[in-house]
Amino acid sequence: MNDIASKVLKGDPRSVARLITLAENSSPEAAGAMKDIHLHTGDAHVIGITGVMGSGKSTLICELTREYRRQGLEVGIIAIDPTSPFSGGALLGDRIRMMELATDNGVFIRSMGTRGMLGGLTTAVYDVVEILDAAGKDIVIVETVGVGQAEVDVIKIADTTIVVLVPGLGDSIQTIKAGVMEIADIYVVNKADRSGVEQTLAEVESLVDIACTNKDRKTPVLTTVAKENKGVVELIDEINKHKKYLKKSKMFEVQRRKRYEAELVEIIRKRLMNFIFDESKFKGKIESLIDQISNKELDPYTAADEILGKILK
Repeated sequence: MNDIASKVLKGDPRSVARLITLAENSSPEAAGAMKDIHLHTGDAHVIGITGVMGSGKSTLICELTREYRRQGLEVGIIAIDPTSPFSGGALLGDRIRMMELATDNGVFIRSMGTRGMLGGLTTAVYDVVEILDAAGKDIVIVETVGVGQAEVDVIKIADTTIVVLVPGLGDSIQTIKAGVMEIADIYVVNKADRSGVEQTLAEVESLVDIACTNKDRKTPVLTTVAKENKGVVELIDEINKHKKYLKKSKMFEVQRRKRYEAELVEIIRKRLMNFIFDESKFKGKIESLIDQISNKELDPYTAADEILGKILK
């Protein structure tokens, strides 16, 4: 077995951090280690937390983690932050906000940039979830960037998806919109000490009544005040109920299969992109094709056919 993989399986935090970095950088060493640890994954319950910026997701995650630790469970946190399309850098502010948890040996926090990916996640997130799972974390929490309706990719990786809302954002609280509001297993109205919470709850519950017609499970709507640790225990109870529902309804296996499908597609996509833009193979050819497209000597579709034709030969 790969040396770093064996250390990850023992829960060594430095090896976990190193393997995550290798995975982010698409290192061949990471691929070897991931092959070794895959057999030892599948036990962690993955919780996806999404919602608009300013809804208090990080504070809620801190309080959830504290409660899980009181229950004797180990927690891994993956906090995704947006990457600048200009500098390529990311603020990674979630890690700063969660620093108070960093001294707990039962908690592992990793902030990651999206690196240009849409959907609220980053390409390496599937690997990171498996790494934390293999390292013995009972709960893995994935926090998306918080950009709004389009960040629905979290449903591909999470066993339980939580959409966090807050009162007073207007625009009919985003509930009548498509996208992020359609993926929730649990709705949480955070900052419920604010005015307007009753209207927010009414709108969300109205949406749930419509969406859950003829379904065997009605999506619960909870209120929390994360900064005061109010409603957090009740939220964990609902997460546990959802986990039991998944097992009882056989949906757990279906969701895991979808995760592995998404992971496989992502691995293939990354490898194809790396292959296509390999300096020694296609870089010069692509530059030539772009010149031809710019000069109207060739159209983009024909150029794409030419590149893919060479790969598929």
